[in-house]
Order: sequence, then structure tokens, then C-alpha cells
Amino acid sequence: MTGPEPDEPVEREEVVERVSGRTRAVRVVTALISVVTGLFAAVLVLHIVLVLGNANPANAFAQFVNDWAAGVSLGLRDLFTPANENLRVALNNGIAAAVWLIIGAVLNTLISRIALPSGERRVWYRRR
Repeated sequence: MTGPEPDEPVEREEVVERVSGRTRAVRVVTALISVVTGLFAAVLVLHIVLVLGNANPANAFAQFVNDWAAGVSLGLRDLFTPANENLRVALNNGIAAAVWLIIGAVLNTLISRIALPSGERRVWYRRR
């Protein structure tokens, strides 16, 4: 037979992933870390785009992004001080954005390795 007859009911299987409360909590925490660090990096990149695009610094949105970028720059705002303002913002905020992404990845890896049993960890690669 190639398939069920039209009048026969079709059986459907449902796959349910059973995870412990601990696993669920760790996944929520790592997701929040990813969202927050990604948001901080996105704000820094948005500030780079506004500066490179010569946005009006008196604009309320540009001021908001500038203030928020100053708060999440990790003290790297004056790491490099070239004469060109665009280059200064691109270098300093670009490095800060990359550092935020690295911080998020390292925290997620550490939390997953410490808090989850080996069978519950997400595998990013397989060795053969």
C-alpha cells in the first residue's frame, strides 16, 4: 500500500520535548543574556550609522541613541582618538559592539556548561 485509504483515520505522532525546570530556566537566562547583549551591540551600531550618515545631533532620536551608546560603550568611547570624528566613532563603538557580543557568547557558554547536564547542552559542532 502506498498510503492510507481515504476513509481510514490517519494516526499522527506528536513529539514532546520533556525538559526539567532547571533546563528551562537556564535557557531563559541565556536567551535574556543574548537579547540584552545583542541590543547593546545594536545600539552601538545604530550610533555608528547615525554618525557616518551625518545625522542632526540636535535631533531627539539622535541624542537618545548617543546617550544610550555612551552608557553601553564599556569605557571604550575614547580608546582611539583620530582627528576624523567618523573614524573615531566607528572604531570605538565598533570595538565596544564586538566586545558586547563576545561577552554574551562567553556568558551563555559558561552558564550552559556549568548549569546543564551534558545531555541537555546544545551542541554547536560534532567531532567524528
